[in-house]
Amino acid sequence: MTRMARAYWLEAPGRGAIREVELPVPAADEVLVRSLFSGVSRGTETLVFGGRVPESQYTAMRAPFQEGDFPGPVKYGYLSVGVVEEGPQRLVGRTVFCLHPHQTRYVVPAAAVTPVPAEVPAARAVLAGTVETAVNALWDAAPLIGDRVTVVGGGMVGCSVAALLARFPGVRVELVDADPARAAVARALGAGFAPPDAAAGDRDLVVHASSTQAGLARSLELLRPEGTVVELSWYGDRRVALPLGEAFHSRRLSLRGSQVGTVSPARAATRSYADRIALALELLADPAFDALVTGESAFAELPDLMPRLASGALPALCHRIRYDGADTGSGARSAA
Repeated sequence: MTRMARAYWLEAPGRGAIREVELPVPAADEVLVRSLFSGVSRGTETLVFGGRVPESQYTAMRAPFQEGDFPGPVKYGYLSVGVVEEGPQRLVGRTVFCLHPHQTRYVVPAAAVTPVPAEVPAARAVLAGTVETAVNALWDAAPLIGDRVTVVGGGMVGCSVAALLARFPGVRVELVDADPARAAVARALGAGFAPPDAAAGDRDLVVHASSTQAGLARSLELLRPEGTVVELSWYGDRRVALPLGEAFHSRRLSLRGSQVGTVSPARAATRSYADRIALALELLADPAFDALVTGESAFAELPDLMPRLASGALPALCHRIRYDGADTGSGARSAA
């Protein structure tokens, strides 16, 4: 008997479909997870959807349980929450987070899932991968008590960074975004808000997450002398020009990259990937993070949903996918 599940695949840039997939029998050190929710990372996943991963980055951009290759067909995604149905006894029945694509059931190593704390709702836990990125960014940025910090770009990552910074003692954080609707999100997270042309200057630190050339240039303008911009954006195949011939040198500004694929050097000797994702899940006990989930759809709607998210026709931070009744292929079938 063969057990089946259903998975979302990008068939080709701009076109997705749901495929039936065969599940392997879990080994002794593996778990079978039934999905409850997954999250669409609007930034990275829409770049993948549009076929905009540069060939030079095919290896670096692989998700942990990706199947297929860029630009497609490829099964891509990394924000999944489900219940362990089979596996080591300590995990059976537990709600867990996994960096897995959108799929109704899946089998992965037990070490690849992280139990969700009891105080964190499964529906909110889909944000764990994004909050993990924010944790790593702040390990890189190392803000100090009383710093004046701006986050440019109110997407999933930028809002997660702002949410964590708002809890730092004495830190005055301002979220900057061209969309005035982000003001309400900023308030919910405990941060200030400003449009780009009214943003406060003389900042000790700016975290840039808008994935735009204009946003990065504005980030440099907002710094005090010897201030730092931490760049979180991923631009895919786009080139970015910066005004480095203006005040960049005379004001001794710094620009550094931060990426979640590596544990920050500031913590690499004392924290593992498992420690980092566990911390992100602990931080999600704060209900303020619910402001980052701006929509929800059934799993079956993903093929029609992704083009709308990619085009901006459906504005979103994190769009949550629910799996109630989605696994019509979950039963066993004879291997004819």
